[in-house]
Amino acid sequence: MFDQATFVTRMRESIGQSVVGLTSGSGPTIDYTSPAGDPGLFGPDAACWKVHSDFPSMMTGGISALLLQTLHPLALAGVWDHSTFRTDILGRLRRTATFVAGTTYGSRADALALIERRA
Repeated sequence: MFDQATFVTRMRESIGQSVVGLTSGSGPTIDYTSPAGDPGLFGPDAACWKVHSDFPSMMTGGISALLLQTLHPLALAGVWDHSTFRTDILGRLRRTATFVAGTTYGSRADALALIERRA
């Protein structure tokens, strides 16, 4: 017998693990459930929580942002001279995704550590 609620729950968990997996592999590991109740830098009512929770839109917006970045010669020069995208594209994307997800949804301590690491 097909249990739709169980199926939906399993699919949601599987998709969630896949999305979180995009932000693992290089850089810090962030526990988004700890400490319990910590709203991080923004909290669940913030616009960034709502915008970043729409994964297809985030992917579309991220690719658009990268394309726009290439249109400005100084931005492109900075990326070309200081990024590892040519030799480690997946690692570069994972680190960016970790930063965006961690500063949006991570605990306050994790978000501040990510910001400090980038400075």
